[in-house]
Amino acid sequence: MGKMKRSGHIRIGGIRNKVIFLSLITIFLLAAAFVAIFAIQGNSISQVFTGISQKEQSVIRETTDEAMDQEVTRSLGRVNRMGAEFADDLFSDALHRVWTLAESASRMYAKSEIYSPRPYSAPDPNNDGQWTTMTLFAPGVDENDPAVKAKTGLIANQSDLMIAICESTGITDIYFGLPEGVMFTANYEPSTWFVDGKLREYDPRGRMWYQEAVKSGGLIFTDGEWDINTGKYCVECAVPVYDPADELRAVAGIDVYLDDIEDELKRSTVEGEYCLLINQDGKAVLPMQAEVFPMSPEDRDRDLRESGNEYLSQVVRKALNLEKMDVTLAQLNGENYYIVASPIPTTGWVLLSAYSQATAGRSAAMLNERLAKVQDETVATYQEKMAGSQTTAVILLAAVVLLMFGGAAVVGGRIVKPLNLISRRISGLKEGNLEFRMEDAFRTGDEVEELAESFAELSRRNHEYMDKVVSVTAEKERIGTELAVANQIQATMLPHLFPAFPERSEFDIFASMKPAKEVGGDFYDYFLIDDDHLGLVIADVSGKGVPAALYMMASKIIISYNAMEGKSPAQVLADTNAELCENEQEDMFVTVWIGILELSTGKLTAANGGHEYPVLMRDGRFELYQDVHGLVVGGIPGMTYENYEVMLKPGDKLFVYTDGIPEAHNKERKMFGTDRMVAALNTDPEADLQTLLKNMRTAVDEFADGAEQFDDLTMLCVEYKGKEQGGPTE
Repeated sequence: MGKMKRSGHIRIGGIRNKVIFLSLITIFLLAAAFVAIFAIQGNSISQVFTGISQKEQSVIRETTDEAMDQEVTRSLGRVNRMGAEFADDLFSDALHRVWTLAESASRMYAKSEIYSPRPYSAPDPNNDGQWTTMTLFAPGVDENDPAVKAKTGLIANQSDLMIAICESTGITDIYFGLPEGVMFTANYEPSTWFVDGKLREYDPRGRMWYQEAVKSGGLIFTDGEWDINTGKYCVECAVPVYDPADELRAVAGIDVYLDDIEDELKRSTVEGEYCLLINQDGKAVLPMQAEVFPMSPEDRDRDLRESGNEYLSQVVRKALNLEKMDVTLAQLNGENYYIVASPIPTTGWVLLSAYSQATAGRSAAMLNERLAKVQDETVATYQEKMAGSQTTAVILLAAVVLLMFGGAAVVGGRIVKPLNLISRRISGLKEGNLEFRMEDAFRTGDEVEELAESFAELSRRNHEYMDKVVSVTAEKERIGTELAVANQIQATMLPHLFPAFPERSEFDIFASMKPAKEVGGDFYDYFLIDDDHLGLVIADVSGKGVPAALYMMASKIIISYNAMEGKSPAQVLADTNAELCENEQEDMFVTVWIGILELSTGKLTAANGGHEYPVLMRDGRFELYQDVHGLVVGGIPGMTYENYEVMLKPGDKLFVYTDGIPEAHNKERKMFGTDRMVAALNTDPEADLQTLLKNMRTAVDEFADGAEQFDDLTMLCVEYKGKEQGGPTE
């Protein structure tokens, strides 16, 4: 950069001279501009101004309409998805609770001989305000019949679990219906079962939830109906319970009140927006605003997929097929509406939202009207003032010329002096003394003072920043070193040398784990308990990171220790649960699948503590094996678990895994799922175990397509070869 030249005491090209020169140019330009402005005829200026105003109004109107359309589309889609997600969470929670109740009853019926009948009682209004269980008998049922009393007393063993579910989740009604005509329910207001002081007659076998659950043989959600006790509109989630002989013993059910969903929609909707809840049959679920929704009256009572409105039927059809939908403008009852639908996967229902285009455009139209009025008034005022502005403009121009010329000289000098001093101080900064300090000469009360303060603050922050950089860098290196060590420790805790037992030919085994973080909570293990028994373990600790890794190490040691004691898988889980619950401090738990393979016969004895279903390959195809599930390990003290047995033939394979595999997701938040997992195994089921796990990992990575995963990916596969292929055992 070139330096300023001096001529005596005058700096040529300095700021002061530039300010004066700029002022002179500005004065000249202002004078020329005023002369030009006053030379133009007033009418011409008015016409130009009016034209510009009209163009501005047109552009603003178009921009406003476009912005309003985009905002309505974005907001309606978001609100609709949030409403559908709220409803799905409500239904999903009910599903999990009723499954928990049904599985508990199923385990009880499987070992009914160890349960003693528990006392039960009829509804008592004096118990209002506290959770109690109660029993109702259908008309014609002899409650003194020994068989009826025995079955009612047996189901009463579920009282504690039913009350615990209600107290912990806020659910208001959970129940069992027995084929004998007995209703066993947990309730907070027993008085609702009375009408005019008399106990209401109730036969569960005649209710929709009971009949549909028995008919389907699995979990169902009913259509909406009015609850006979509360008078609220609800749906029931129910599932049949069978004993080991496949005899129907009970139907477990739970009420889901739709007024919670309706209240949520009322909070999130605005004027001109309508929501409609549609069930799996394509029909509107009352009373979710179906009577005010802008559709034809004949559509209110029929399958909307068969609606005369082609677009409405298409939207409902796609949503029920779980297809992705965008907000689109369509006609309903002769008016334009923004319309969108989101599926509720748990029930197969749909939430449909419509927003009036006329309502959406009302604000924009009002804004345009006000803008037009303001512009018309501005043009009129401009024309009125134009005539008297010339004299004022001349006076102002003369005053501005004098003030700018005198002020330029004064201001230029005041600006230059402190700037020159700042420049000298900065030039004098040297290594070892790089701090710029404020001086009284810099306190000018304007931008020069701010510039000096900025230099001083920047200098101070640079010193602080350098100190922090040194400290943060050291801390980051320490944490990185500790995580690396933790990763190495965790890796050494898991068996990782393959082939695992090269001297044993009765079986082959391979496993792998990829943590979602530097360290993870999944683990697998395999070990020979004795010459004829191989222990297999796969588990998933709740949580991630170092706490989960520490919990994983403790769980692995406890499980392997109990297994090496020769205990059954169920006893290993029970003893491990007791030890973990005794020392639990962090509200953590672990899901565990454990199996013991008898190498001489191929008999696999296993137990499942809340873990994923295993996958078996028989006759050349992998299939999901839905085993008996217990609760998670380390969650509730005193839990017991069940053993089950599977006979493996030479060539059969067993694949176990953690939930990081089926719950892996892609960028669209879709999960990999067990169907894709089994399909990936069946791409080459006869491959060696390492190739099988590699194929699974490839399938998950391709499905994820770069989406970040938040759970560990852990797999273990064992192939039983037996005596015929592997030779005799010692």
